[in-house]
Amino acid sequence: MSMFLKVVAGWLMLLGVAQADMVAPDVLVRDTAQDVVRIIKQDADIKAGDQQKLLALVDAKILPNFDFVRMTQLAVGMYWKQASDAQKQALVTEFRNLLVRTYTKAFMAYRDQKIDVAPIKLAPEDDEVTVKMRIIKSGVPQATSVDYQLKKRQSGWKVFDVVIEGVSMVTSYRGTFASEINKSGIDGLIKTLMDSNAKASTTSLRKADAK
Repeated sequence: MSMFLKVVAGWLMLLGVAQADMVAPDVLVRDTAQDVVRIIKQDADIKAGDQQKLLALVDAKILPNFDFVRMTQLAVGMYWKQASDAQKQALVTEFRNLLVRTYTKAFMAYRDQKIDVAPIKLAPEDDEVTVKMRIIKSGVPQATSVDYQLKKRQSGWKVFDVVIEGVSMVTSYRGTFASEINKSGIDGLIKTLMDSNAKASTTSLRKADAK
């Protein structure tokens, strides 16, 4: 029993260190955005319009900070429970690929805008937060507001929704997905997403994990 208690205590100590070392959500959003912008400014190919290289950058730097399982579950809504494991895997993968391309298009339009992330006050018990970002463009009086909603996981803070100018990305897709499912079922939605992604680019993207 004494040895068992020591092992448990050791695990708790390691967990405490992991929590202490976890990057704060506002720092995560700010540092990720700044890192991507820095690379875009310095990479001649991306500045020249190399969409595939930018897509790879978004895929590697931004999307690992997203919880695609939860995002897809929220977007699919009540139909998620009706989906088989294989259908859930396909939905998460295709939704992820869709968002990779969405972010790629957004950064293709980047023209030296300033990105400002507001610091947050985080209580120890907080496990969901909203990080507010403003995208400021020279000569444009009104900044674009982008709110990131994040959930604390064992692996760190993960984004599960993005709200742009008050419009939730997850909620926007929910209506579209529901209409497609009502018309042609879950397989029909999967096919629609696959076709849309295939038309958007011939680049092969990494398979998402639905577990």
